Amino acid sequence: MGQPVRDYLLTLCVTAAVTYLLTGPVRKFAIAVGAMPAIRARDVHREPTPRLGGIAMFGGLCAGLIVADHLFNLKGVFELSNEPRALLSGAALIWLIGVLDDKFEIDALIKLGGQMIAAAVMVIQGLTILWLPIPGVGTVALTQWQGTLLTVALVVITINAVNFVDGLDGLAAGMVCIASAAFFLYAYRLWMGYGIEAAAPATLFAAILMGMCLGFLPHNMHPARIFMGDSGSMLIGLVLAAGAISITGQVDPDLMQIFEGSERGATHAMLPVFIPLVLPLTIIAIPAADLVLAIVRRTWNGQSPFAADRGHLHHRLLEIGHSHSRAVLIMYFWSALIAFGAVGYSVHSASSWIVFVIIAASAVGLVLLLMPRFTPRAPHWANRFVPPRYRHRGAEPESAPSSSYGENPVPVASGAQQGSSDALMGEEDVERAPVAVGVSGVNGATAIGARSRFPDRRSIDSSR
Repeated sequence: MGQPVRDYLLTLCVTAAVTYLLTGPVRKFAIAVGAMPAIRARDVHREPTPRLGGIAMFGGLCAGLIVADHLFNLKGVFELSNEPRALLSGAALIWLIGVLDDKFEIDALIKLGGQMIAAAVMVIQGLTILWLPIPGVGTVALTQWQGTLLTVALVVITINAVNFVDGLDGLAAGMVCIASAAFFLYAYRLWMGYGIEAAAPATLFAAILMGMCLGFLPHNMHPARIFMGDSGSMLIGLVLAAGAISITGQVDPDLMQIFEGSERGATHAMLPVFIPLVLPLTIIAIPAADLVLAIVRRTWNGQSPFAADRGHLHHRLLEIGHSHSRAVLIMYFWSALIAFGAVGYSVHSASSWIVFVIIAASAVGLVLLLMPRFTPRAPHWANRFVPPRYRHRGAEPESAPSSSYGENPVPVASGAQQGSSDALMGEEDVERAPVAVGVSGVNGATAIGARSRFPDRRSIDSSR
């Protein structure tokens, strides 16, 4: 059992390393070809930042599949199943569409059609839903058309859910990484715990997806040096959907009867993460909820469901006073709570303590949402060991230093404490201090708070 874990870890590390090493050259390439769109009214970054990060992530995907094909414990996945080839075919198509969109910004309906075609390509090669485990009924076989339509719908929903949440530095990559980690634990348990070989492709997909996200995150954390763009967000959404389809529509619940006692018992035990329409929404519930709310909001306002705006959940967190980093961490927290809570319930569905743990963690999350201005401070003796934004400032002078760009002092947003110059250069204060037009940030994107602090932002890009 330990050998497959080492093979998966090696695949993950190779995928992450290739993605990480490719991202730097891809960033230079994106700048050279002009894949740096102007700042839009809905954006939260302050400077044009290169996209096309999906090129590096696709390179990591290919590297992970090649390495896995040469490992003793994983090459059987390629010999006994056509699903890895189906994934690569669909990923290549959706990645190409994303690259074109990052450079030329193609129409939303064309992208939707491309997503459906990519899903159809995977269906043709065998990556499709064959049956549904319905609680209290058992396994329900699907016709070819029913399986195809359900598969395409699942792929399109998952891709757009991930694409919609890609609005803050490191948000989409981190949330998908958390989701794939929980999904890996569940799929690996089915394969090694129950001996179900059909769960092996989904386990491999989850490991590779984790590597893609982990390799890209160092370049994408705030302040981001490069964005993944649609070429990256649609790619990781498709890989996540492919894993859900593989383990949901290919694994027969009848194989678990010897462990659960009956087919209905097996279906009930796997309910939290085994129904295709619930699985991706359970793992990525936050971006899925954001997707539904965005569609309702835009339709209610008489806009197209695909029209971009600043009403996403991460925009709301910034508007109520959270910093960029804290808004991302809060979204990480809720994603981990839902994903790992669902996996934990699927393992011990009869244990009521898991419900109480989830309720307690939810209460902690609500407290974090209600304290946007709270910043923990370290004691005096620990000041030199913690970042400047966490240092105790009680004994420091109250005067604010002058701006290095002029004679006027640097304005500090309400709620941010004033202190020494090195303390003011901490991440929290840089994020809360408005930056004058034309002043460059550190590495590209700098977060802002509420829109009221920048009343002229909508005039930056008057062509949209």
